[in-house]
Amino acid sequence: MSMGREVLLKIEGLRIEGRAGEGWTEIVKGIDLTLHKGEVLGLIGESGAGKSTVGLAAMGFARDGCRITGGSILFDGIDLRQAPEAERRALRGKRIAYVAQSAAASFNPAHKLIDQYCETPVIHGVMSREQAEKDATDLYRRMQLPDPEGIGFRYPHQVSGGQLQRAMTAMAMACRPDLIIFDEPTTALDVTTQIEVLAAIRDIVRQSGTAAIYITHDLAVVAQAADRIKVLLRGDEVEEAETRQMLDAPREDYTKSLWAVRSFARAEQPPATDAPILSVQNVSAAYGKVPVLDDVSFDIHAGRTIAVVGESGSGKSTAARVITGLLPPSSGTVMFDGKPLPPALKGRTRDQLRQVQMIYQMADTALNPKLKLRELIGRPAQMYLGLQGKALETRIRDLLDLIELDPDTYIDRLPGELSGGQKQRIGIARALAAEPKIIICDEVTSALDQIVQEGILKLLNRLQDEFGLAYMFITHDLATVRAIADDVVVMQRGRVIEQGPKAQMFTPPHEPYTELLLSSVPEMDPDWLTRLLANSRAAMGT
Repeated sequence: MSMGREVLLKIEGLRIEGRAGEGWTEIVKGIDLTLHKGEVLGLIGESGAGKSTVGLAAMGFARDGCRITGGSILFDGIDLRQAPEAERRALRGKRIAYVAQSAAASFNPAHKLIDQYCETPVIHGVMSREQAEKDATDLYRRMQLPDPEGIGFRYPHQVSGGQLQRAMTAMAMACRPDLIIFDEPTTALDVTTQIEVLAAIRDIVRQSGTAAIYITHDLAVVAQAADRIKVLLRGDEVEEAETRQMLDAPREDYTKSLWAVRSFARAEQPPATDAPILSVQNVSAAYGKVPVLDDVSFDIHAGRTIAVVGESGSGKSTAARVITGLLPPSSGTVMFDGKPLPPALKGRTRDQLRQVQMIYQMADTALNPKLKLRELIGRPAQMYLGLQGKALETRIRDLLDLIELDPDTYIDRLPGELSGGQKQRIGIARALAAEPKIIICDEVTSALDQIVQEGILKLLNRLQDEFGLAYMFITHDLATVRAIADDVVVMQRGRVIEQGPKAQMFTPPHEPYTELLLSSVPEMDPDWLTRLLANSRAAMGT
């Protein structure tokens, strides 16, 4: 509740333009926003709604290719549009902090966590290096990071994604800012890690009285963190209300459509009776001397989707690396069409390589930004099928049609000219270009908003029915599993905990770890996280 609190941030009539070709187009169209001290405002909407652009504007900042053209931004009485750049820089980090979606991309890989934590408070004169190190340890402990005295002396690659996200939140708190902008801080995390990070964010914001703007497309997550919710669509405000009121009775049709999203569900399939197209048999694997897979077995059938679920570090993506030959197993075999695949990539024939393709989680990093779409899609068709000239051009255009992108409009575009959902569609087309029998989808919807996710899932389902494709769908999102899977494999610490048809896997009783995963899926209830944490503490007797 904001009643009686002082206004910390007041934005009126905010207008922002983005570069479009040789000109500019308006992407934020007169947004108003009021945030009180100690209050959390949730900003939600689909991709392109302007959420992150508004969040950055709250710092008096516009990213490259954008410019603030109208309105006022008052932070604690300071006009950020009129203030000199030196004054704005002095505020950022000290009084206004930012937590990005990708912690891995936000930390400098060459420096230890403790050095990156201490930099801002020391530069701003908030505390000495010695004080900052002690403060980091205290905040790491409050963020429930393991080994709070020692974890700061690790490099970013030496901690998990969830730990890194919490370390970044601690770093944002170093100067005890008045405002933190959280930009999709839990989107790419598995459900159990997401709960840890979300609980830590909520607790530290409440304990410190910090105000926050929480940007997300996940309605259930924002319900746990926000006092109020503002809905955006294509740079316009749709509606705003207190969280409980917004969840119980959204006024506008667009907001109701967000609440009702993810209606898609693949038709129930009978249990498989044919021989598997690919079989993972008693596979163990290691990175150096560190074991990562332990006696893993599962089958993939033609025309079916097997979802492989589990938290970070469970071995899901490692199993995919073994299947594709990127990581030879230390023991066990991968069978394709009844014949063993050579364990290493270099030992496989071109046809064996063609049969198993991958679509990656982050289309931004998976697509070469300097290549046009015709090259990105055409190269696999050239390499695996030998297509050239007119036949290649026809194939590229057919693939663009298949992924529902107009060839005339998109064939000569660069990846940077596409939305996140469109980039992921190009990843799908690139995999299809090889005419494989199996496609491994590695967290392909985790970084997308719910509306775009549904479009991708429908597309994958249609292509599966049309071409009889087998999918191995690696995900931490159990809503995605319910929507698209035929069979489910649950992994933990490199082992298969249980597996079976989807209906069986979602019907009690469950293995304890599977029960934990199912219970960690956020619900559209503002009290859900509080209730979950209370039950967890009661179970542990604390």
